[in-house]
Amino acid sequence: MQEVYNGKTKTVFKLENSNYLLKFKDDVTGVDGVFDPGANTIGLSIEGAGKAGLAMSEYFFEKIRKEGIITHFVVANLNESTMEVRPAKVFGNGLEVICRYRAVGSFYKRYGAYIAEGTELPAFVEVTLKDDGREDPPITRDALDCLGILSTEMYDDLKAKTRKICNIIKQDLASKNLELYDIKLEFGADEATGEVILIDEISGGNMRVYNKDGNYIEPLELSKLILD
Repeated sequence: MQEVYNGKTKTVFKLENSNYLLKFKDDVTGVDGVFDPGANTIGLSIEGAGKAGLAMSEYFFEKIRKEGIITHFVVANLNESTMEVRPAKVFGNGLEVICRYRAVGSFYKRYGAYIAEGTELPAFVEVTLKDDGREDPPITRDALDCLGILSTEMYDDLKAKTRKICNIIKQDLASKNLELYDIKLEFGADEATGEVILIDEISGGNMRVYNKDGNYIEPLELSKLILD
């Protein structure tokens, strides 16, 4: 097993079978010690966050698989806080895809002159470049194609899959009286087929979820509500 990447929230190893192993950390993104799924820096470390994130990822990847959607997920080991995944190539230096159901976070910060905070959004999909130095700038469909990062056809596929996957997650949360405000996903190209597939994780650290009283649910508490 060879270490190939040490990221903000997980370490990546290459396995002898050509798959990869993701080792989940307890670090979460945020600013000044406050959790923020849209941040591009580590804001704090929460004991148990890695295992909780892995457990949620396994839960949602299995649900998505049952709907016939292909992802990079193979199997998880909760005791080791690891997840085995199929090899996939990121687009450019990496893209983040946010599906928004409410005008909060960076969306409201940018467009607050035109919309009230918390306004419902129609599964608005936005793509940003993974670029810490430029604070993960949003990028359009045409710009992705122009820069050779993602063709317009692949973008349309990515957008459709994002909405389908996020709807599965949103409906599951709704069945537990929870509301998904937004969620951040990552996609890549399956190395074997070239197909656009969901990669990375699906955890509380990547989403904003509120209860029916409008109270934000912390990632660890969210994991307990979903999995217990």
